[in-house]
Amino acid sequence: MGRIIYETATSFDGYLADEQHSLDWLFVVPGGDNPDLAPPRAAVQVMGSTTYEWVLDELGALENMNVWHETMPSTTVVFTTRQLPAPDDADVKFMSGDVADAVPELQRLAGEGNIWVVGGGGLASQFIAAQALDEMVFSVAPVALGAGAPLLSQRIESDQATLISVEQVGQFARLTYRLSYPNKD
Repeated sequence: MGRIIYETATSFDGYLADEQHSLDWLFVVPGGDNPDLAPPRAAVQVMGSTTYEWVLDELGALENMNVWHETMPSTTVVFTTRQLPAPDDADVKFMSGDVADAVPELQRLAGEGNIWVVGGGGLASQFIAAQALDEMVFSVAPVALGAGAPLLSQRIESDQATLISVEQVGQFARLTYRLSYPNKD
């Protein structure tokens, strides 16, 4: 069984997007287009509806179906309570409800592959609350946003996160933490 990994870029004050839900700040950081910042391909990628809608807009995926298949080759699972469009022939599945209840289905979809939690922080926090998240990988940009979408909305104590690697990628500090759950059955 693969791992469940939350991988994202963040400002150094802990925000994924600014107050207007924009990621424009990220793309002006020197080296932000470095391929080493791109996460490895996963069998399943999971995102919330805000992230999904941003991806659709950014790619123009509803107008140009090929771009979705070129950019998002794996199964995409979107957690939402709303009806959302999907690019034609895209492997997009919509789920709602408790993340803990969805983990077995996500693992079935992924098989032996990894599950990549793309965003946002609230969704990643639900995986932590379910004691299902194995790793967190943060590419920290030298930007302070002051407000916006937080990196996480779940408290994590120092005995739950072990730093396993630090790497410089251009102007980014890439931090990888392994999670453990002391009270997990």
